[in-house]
Amino acid sequence: MPGLVLREDRDGLATLILNRPDKLNALNVEMFAELGEHVEQIERQTDRVGLVIVRGAGKCFSAGHDLADIAKGERPPRPNFQSHIIERLANLPQPVISAVHGHCYTGALELALAGDLIVAAESAKFADTHARWALVPAWGMSQRLPRRVGSYKAREMMFTCRTYSGAEALAMGLANLCVPDNDFDRELQSLAETILANSWFSHRANKRLIVDTDSLPLEAGLAHEVFRSAGVGPDMRERIAAFTNKSGRRA
Repeated sequence: MPGLVLREDRDGLATLILNRPDKLNALNVEMFAELGEHVEQIERQTDRVGLVIVRGAGKCFSAGHDLADIAKGERPPRPNFQSHIIERLANLPQPVISAVHGHCYTGALELALAGDLIVAAESAKFADTHARWALVPAWGMSQRLPRRVGSYKAREMMFTCRTYSGAEALAMGLANLCVPDNDFDRELQSLAETILANSWFSHRANKRLIVDTDSLPLEAGLAHEVFRSAGVGPDMRERIAAFTNKSGRRA
């Protein structure tokens, strides 16, 4: 029986696929448990995984937190279970791309915001509908959304509960890219190949620097960059030699 979160690996890319297409990939406790298992494995696989993509099967990324689960009284294995999994995804050593097509509402948006990059199809529909259901964020919306789009745009999204298109998400800085639906898979693959071709060591070090210095004053951040540097990667000389040899041949 297929899992609720599938993993596909190819050439250093690990793709995690939310797999409840008959329920529009609505997020329940069981799905989070499987997602957490995959994330835990990927954390330890920096030698074979250089990039992670999270996406949804079928018609959309995810319609959000399964309201039927909430209504029946979901029972996570421990307090703050889902938020802990999202935080762990956000803090993976590897870069993470959230690939969004179709619905990406509320809890799904909180999950997508764990990505370092968000790539949206034109069909993408983003919304924070907590207020529609008299709910309050508990998976990171109040912190990650303002950092992504700015405080006042986040307030607009949270107060109105309106839906924003992929193009609108790009314009407000929620998405890094917005591409036609027919080009979605091809553009994702191209972006993945570009990222994976660069140093995985540098990606991990750069991400760590950004995370560790978030909200620090400039002076403190600069000092952190200098004194807490990871140094150079094991393939630095090889990469520079390849470039200089190539340049020399052209000359």
